[in-house]
Amino acid sequence: MDPRALKATSVTAPDIEEAEVAEPSALKITAASSNPKMFTLPWGKPLASWPKELLANLPRGISRHVVRFVHVGDEIYAMKEITSRVAAREYELLRRLQKLELPTVTPIAVVTGRHTRDGEPLESILVSKQLKFSLPYRALFAGNLRPDTTDRLIDALAVLMVRLHLSGFYWGDVSLSNVLFLRDADAFSAFLVDAETGVLHTSLTVGQREYDMDLARTNIIGELMDLGSGKLLPDEVDEVAVGDRLLERYHSLWGALTDQDDFGPDEMWKIEKRINKLNDLGFDVDELEVKTADDGKRVLVRPRVVDAGYASRKLLRLTGLDVQENQARRLLNDLDAYRASTWRDGEELEIVATDWMREVFEPVVRMIPRGYRSKIEPAQFFHEVLQNRWYMAEKVGHDIPTAVAASDYIKNNLPKYNIDSKTLAEINADADSGVVDDTAAYSGSSDGAASAEAEEDGDIVGADNENVDSIGRDGYANLLGGLGDIGSASATDGLDLDVNSDVFEGMWPTHADSFGQHSVADEEGTGSGAASVADDDDDYDPDEYDQDAAVWIH
Repeated sequence: MDPRALKATSVTAPDIEEAEVAEPSALKITAASSNPKMFTLPWGKPLASWPKELLANLPRGISRHVVRFVHVGDEIYAMKEITSRVAAREYELLRRLQKLELPTVTPIAVVTGRHTRDGEPLESILVSKQLKFSLPYRALFAGNLRPDTTDRLIDALAVLMVRLHLSGFYWGDVSLSNVLFLRDADAFSAFLVDAETGVLHTSLTVGQREYDMDLARTNIIGELMDLGSGKLLPDEVDEVAVGDRLLERYHSLWGALTDQDDFGPDEMWKIEKRINKLNDLGFDVDELEVKTADDGKRVLVRPRVVDAGYASRKLLRLTGLDVQENQARRLLNDLDAYRASTWRDGEELEIVATDWMREVFEPVVRMIPRGYRSKIEPAQFFHEVLQNRWYMAEKVGHDIPTAVAASDYIKNNLPKYNIDSKTLAEINADADSGVVDDTAAYSGSSDGAASAEAEEDGDIVGADNENVDSIGRDGYANLLGGLGDIGSASATDGLDLDVNSDVFEGMWPTHADSFGQHSVADEEGTGSGAASVADDDDDYDPDEYDQDAAVWIH
């Protein structure tokens, strides 16, 4: 296995065959972030009942678990309530995939040992960083999108699956619901969100890859049919054909990246042609295997190491802009046009790129209205302004200044990035409708009891803990059997925080007594805490934090 993956994290999930590991008796946070606001959050409350002032009202995808976006200082984190074993396993996997530079959400922390004020245990929480400018697929279809949106999403998913499989990652639960999408010029980029069922191998067999893709096809056809029943899918879309397209695109890209070419000794120019084709697909070739056939009359060429991001790496080197692959291509094309129009073909490209940034790119992106700066990436805005400039010039028959095109785009096109409050509420209600949590469902009360109203309405808001755990264990055993286990981490990359009652003394009293009744060993294994804090205030203040109270253990 890639050494980068082996050294990704100190967190190692227990094997599926082991007995269920007991929850820690006190709050424990293992984090890859030093954000101090993490420790002011109401960990002693069920996630579904956290104060509204903490929550970010962003569209959520469908999940079996309670998921919320939470303001943590200046950042927004996604939090998912799951069992401690699953949380540790998914955190471990996401950290490894990040080290392999694969497109996934960024894991931030695992929070275990949570308890209510009455000492009742709560599920652990997996914390990841919100992927800025991304949307779940249902939010994309809720907007006014082009008719070919479905095909573009499927193409993005095919690229993601090829990249994951090349790295030896078997997903086991591929679906549109487990992916976030970023606009990437005229296409989309796909990012893995949910890795609960994944397994990281050194490499995958053909059977593992094909089984993963067959699951993907089945799940996606079902999801698109669900969209169709809700009148969110254009009538002309054939759900089965879209599922078949995923397989076709996947096999086509996989073949382009891994197939062996066969040609004569006098046709060596075909090697460069093969590399150029991979570059056009957005991949760099780090290693190329070239050998002669047994008869010595043919040359065999096969790419051995390929990395995605050919254009984006080139743009990053020239300008410092870190953007998606298709956006990078568009920006590089504009850079080339600027170079030609200023008669600077003989000059170093790095110098020209610096002037292009100052004279062309930066003035345009500074025009993004403040209210839209969290909704559209600067590179995407620039691309769409250039596109609008071309349409306007074609219409009037002469060149249009970029500033004029940008003003027109802001007025007539940019509002499409808004999601009205009614649509957003419907998306998130739909996302919550499938929640089946491992503990009692939450109706907003601090004790985590399921509401009678929810039960009467027939909502799937809770499940018997023993049954769900049993289903989870059996499901993972069936899924992972024969696929192998993830190797254990060998190095620490993050921070551990064990919290005793003394840590929270003088902080928000409402939640301090959630931890005061539990004893926890300190770093040397000798400490304990049993302080009691009066419950004199039930208000939550996210800014009330005692910096000296935090105890870091590294």
